[in-house]
Amino acid sequence: MASNSRLPLTLAAICGLLLLCTTTHSQTTHSQTVVLEQHQFAHYIARFNAMEAETVVNAIPNAESLDWLASQIPFFACPSKQLEEIYYYRWWSYRKHIKETPDGWVLTEFLRPVSHAGAHNTIACALGHHLAEGRWLRSQHILDDYIRFWFRAGEDHTPARHFHKFSSWAAAAIYDRYLVTGDAKLLTELLDDLIVDYRRWESERQAPDGLFWQYDVQDGMEESISGGRRVKNVRPTINSYMVANALAIAQIAKLSGRQEIAAEFGEKAVRLRAAMIERLWDEDNKFFKVRLEDGHLSDAREAIGFIPWTFDLAKAEHGAAWLQLKDDGGFKAPRGITTAERRHPQFRSHGTGTCEWDGAVWPFATSQTLDGLANFIRGPQQSFVDRRDYFDNLLLYANAHQHAGKPYIGEYHDELTGAWLITGAKAERSRYYNHSTFADLVIGGLIGIVPRDDAILELDPLLPGEAWDWFCLDGVPYHGHTLTIIWDRDGEHFRRGAGFSVWVDRKQLASSPALDRLTVKLPEKQSE
Repeated sequence: MASNSRLPLTLAAICGLLLLCTTTHSQTTHSQTVVLEQHQFAHYIARFNAMEAETVVNAIPNAESLDWLASQIPFFACPSKQLEEIYYYRWWSYRKHIKETPDGWVLTEFLRPVSHAGAHNTIACALGHHLAEGRWLRSQHILDDYIRFWFRAGEDHTPARHFHKFSSWAAAAIYDRYLVTGDAKLLTELLDDLIVDYRRWESERQAPDGLFWQYDVQDGMEESISGGRRVKNVRPTINSYMVANALAIAQIAKLSGRQEIAAEFGEKAVRLRAAMIERLWDEDNKFFKVRLEDGHLSDAREAIGFIPWTFDLAKAEHGAAWLQLKDDGGFKAPRGITTAERRHPQFRSHGTGTCEWDGAVWPFATSQTLDGLANFIRGPQQSFVDRRDYFDNLLLYANAHQHAGKPYIGEYHDELTGAWLITGAKAERSRYYNHSTFADLVIGGLIGIVPRDDAILELDPLLPGEAWDWFCLDGVPYHGHTLTIIWDRDGEHFRRGAGFSVWVDRKQLASSPALDRLTVKLPEKQSE
């Protein structure tokens, strides 16, 4: 099949395409933003379009990418031109993976077909990342279709056959999307689907002690130090995901007025979280670890031990684990956060080129780790890590997006040189790998929009106060409003006043002289 072929469209897909085209060419930039304009980032898109031949074309070709991005994404400007460029590069790359199909709109992980994908080259492993990133788009109809695809694309509107090929935090990601959009319609529509899906995971992967096991390859993390492709280990990944999914289902049930379901899944979350902490926390090594089939804990600290914080499940007394992020013998390396501790004798021992998680740097894991770091820094006061640690690691992550002098995102890379490790025939497969987040880490982490389920807008930036004199995030959709967030130390850069300020629907609602946590009540949404 030709890489740029178009599939026959259903009526729903045609309607979605019309909406996409209308949005693409509406030129809403100036009505959505306060400070930034399209021409300020257009040169990045021109560079990306000219970097190489466009060999795979999905719904939005390069020629239409600038218009589409201008109509859909929050604009961002900051003193770090590399971070700024990669912010736009990742949105430009994300757009490449939007695909029109007879089952509606979907997103892919690889642009080129891969053998382990299902219908339309979709893979469930990256679903949570796709939703985290895409929840900041102005139009959400693509993600609406994509979510329904996973739960209803099978026979008789059952889940897609390949949905459980990988572990998933789907319910949690769908709920987290609602915290940005404020639209609960799809949540309540899918509640019964989410319940059925959770019970299916219980039947497939739950051990007698209540914890969940998984093959590392079906966690998307093959060739690890602790695991194996056929080993049924109890891992911090799937157990954290299942606690988060249960909590999300409980919240969705509350929104739906189904209190018995809310209580049932709230209790599941409490029990599973307690069991996970009891069985996977290594008190001697101060880290969450994999419990092996023989009942022992692995002797390796691995980056998946940070995932309980990704879903805000760890306790304050576990905070010493984050010291490993700053330790050269732990996860700190010149070119990124490693996936296993560097001091371990089996670090980088499994070879190169077959998707090893034995130490090399994976953007997938970096995204999850930085999410966990953000939650920990925003939690109770502690002395282990701070804003500077988040900022430095985000800059390091941005710096990794390079290959042959051009912006690039692939599967995984060397922790010392930064060289991407999928080479040869597989290199083209790995280009534009859509299996991590970046914009979400800037918007929700660095700039600090903390999504909530109420009418309070919370900003808690992780940018150190002394790091930059200015930045602007402009045209952010949130709860039916449009946000502009400005930091201008002396007021001279943007000339909208000195300090930290938030604008809602182009009106300034709050400001602070310092780059600190700020809250403001959102105005009532205007009726349409």
